[in-house]
Parts: sequence; C-alpha cells; structure tokens
Amino acid sequence: MASANLGLKSESDVGNDASKSTGSVDLPFDAPTMVGESGPMLKLKSMIQAIGSRDCTALVHGETGSGKELIARQLHAVSPRAKKPFIAVDCTTLRDTLFESQLFGHEKGAFTGADKATLGFFRAADGGTIFLDEIGELELPVQAKLLRVVQERAVTPLGSIKPVPINVRLICATHRELKDMVKANKFREDLFFRLNVVKLIAPPLRERRDDIPDLAQYFLDDLAAMYEEEPKKLAPDVINAMKAYHWPGNVRELANAMEHAVALAPAKTLSLDDLPEHLRELTVTDADGEAKGSVDTAGLGENDPVVPLDEAEKTLVAKALRLADGNQSRAARMLQVERRRLYRMVDRFNLGHLIK
Repeated sequence: MASANLGLKSESDVGNDASKSTGSVDLPFDAPTMVGESGPMLKLKSMIQAIGSRDCTALVHGETGSGKELIARQLHAVSPRAKKPFIAVDCTTLRDTLFESQLFGHEKGAFTGADKATLGFFRAADGGTIFLDEIGELELPVQAKLLRVVQERAVTPLGSIKPVPINVRLICATHRELKDMVKANKFREDLFFRLNVVKLIAPPLRERRDDIPDLAQYFLDDLAAMYEEEPKKLAPDVINAMKAYHWPGNVRELANAMEHAVALAPAKTLSLDDLPEHLRELTVTDADGEAKGSVDTAGLGENDPVVPLDEAEKTLVAKALRLADGNQSRAARMLQVERRRLYRMVDRFNLGHLIK
C-alpha cells in the first residue's frame, strides 16, 4: 500500500501547509487486510462487499481503536474508485478559521498569506473517496456548510463565488451516538440523515475474542518484517491471557501490546512476562495454565440453588482476592469494579484476612 502524509502545497496537490496534520492522501493501493473470521467480522465483510460498488454514503460507527478507518479503506478498495485517491481527514483537527480552506480550497488572495490557490481535500479526492473521521466533533456552523456540499455535490473555494462540481464518495466515522447528539441539538438532523445511508459497525475487540490470536500474530509478522527478523510466536498461556482481557483500547491497544512484547522478548516465543504490566497483573495463571483474567461464576448457574445476594457477592469477592493473591487492585479489575467499591465490600464481608 502506497501511503503518504502529503502537505498541501499547490493547485496540483491539496491545500496549504496548515493542513499537514489534518489529512492524508493515499494513492491507488491494494485492498487492506481485514483479519478475523469471527461472526461480527464475517457480517462486516459481507456488508462491505455488498455496498462496495454502490457508491452510497456510509457511516462507520465504533469505539476508539476498533478500526473504523480500515473499514473505510476497504470500502474504497473494493469500489470502482479504487484507482483514485483515498483522502482521510481527521475532523478533530479542523480549525474553525481554516476549515473552509482545508476542505474546499481557496483562491489566491482569499486571505492574508494566501499567495497561491489550493484545491482542498474534497477537490483533491475527485473521482475517489473522502473519509471524514470523527464527524461528530464538527461544530454546528461547519456541519451546515458540509450539508450544503453533500446536497449540491459542489464546493465553493474560499474567495470565490463559483461552485465547483465534485465527484467523490463520502464515508464518515464516529465513536459517538449521533442520534443522541441530534436530540441534544449538537448535530444537525438533516446532515445525520444524509450521512446515515448505510451504517457499518466496527465491532469492539471484546466482542470478537476468537480473532485475537490471528490479529496478534498478524502484528507480530508485520513487526518482524519491519525489523527484518523471524516472527515471534505466541505461547498458549499468552493467548489465554489476551482472550481474557477486555481491551478497552481495542485493536490499537493489541497492536501496541505486541510492539511492547517484541521490544522486550528475548525468546522466539512470547511469554506472559513479555506482556505490558497491566496485562500481566490481570492474567496470573493457575497451575494448569488457564488465565485468571476473570472470576469464574461457578455455583451461580441456572441449575444451582438461588442464594442471598450478599452471600453470592461475598463468594465472588473472596474468590477474586484468592486468585489475585490478596492484591486488591487486581481483584477489582477481575470483578470490573472500582477499587473503592471493593474496599467497602471487603470491610462489609470481613474479608480482610485475604488481603496481603
């Protein structure tokens, strides 16, 4: 994949130097790799194939680090526009004073310092795809101007009165619930309906745990190619540990964890000791090698007798403390509660003897 962060230089490029940190331009490239054969991923891949050639506007929703831009790139790669530019724009970096110039371009002399005309991202993407990441961060005045572009399929460069037709596919992404933002008057309803033609969900990593081994090995292979060395492998207890973890940072956090492990691992096979500290703390192992990343709810199944809630809580807290070797911070993470709440439960159930 040929990828570059291009500064906005001239009429033949994109815009001006102020947008270097805002957008990136990818020239024609091979389809990006989407790793995973879990149910959520198979559903996502099927939707991408179904709408890839339809040229409709798409809205990608997902948590931070879940791979929203990769989905947009895949949509572009399987579309008739694949040989044209793919331009990614980070909406969090669009400044009110410059966003029109960055998105729509400007004429020479449009403002102080505008010594030459620039295209802007939309015109630079002509024939291809423009990806607006974190669309929910745009201020309402910016949303109004974007709506007009979407409706008219034309942009008016700053300093000009003549609209310029554009031929682009628009893909947007957000980690926010835009419906809730509409209700709170923080996002335009008319723009929401224009963008939400097809909605794609980037599943969080905790909902596709079966993909974790393949994803981790993919990152290890990629790192090995970068460092020109043999790819490292994953020990079974490392796989168990990673599948037990909840991954709040999603795929991005997993990639960082593998980079951390490769930097420190002396052996060809990664061990638990090579993982980042927060993963090591959460994944102390039993003698049989199974990960203790979560507390077993044995005795609380459908066929077990119902017990008073306090008794069930006491049993789980005690078990978590034993599994964590008396470490309250680790036990709190296993139970997915705040430490202060765990401290109160330890006092209430008189479990201080289990603390080390």
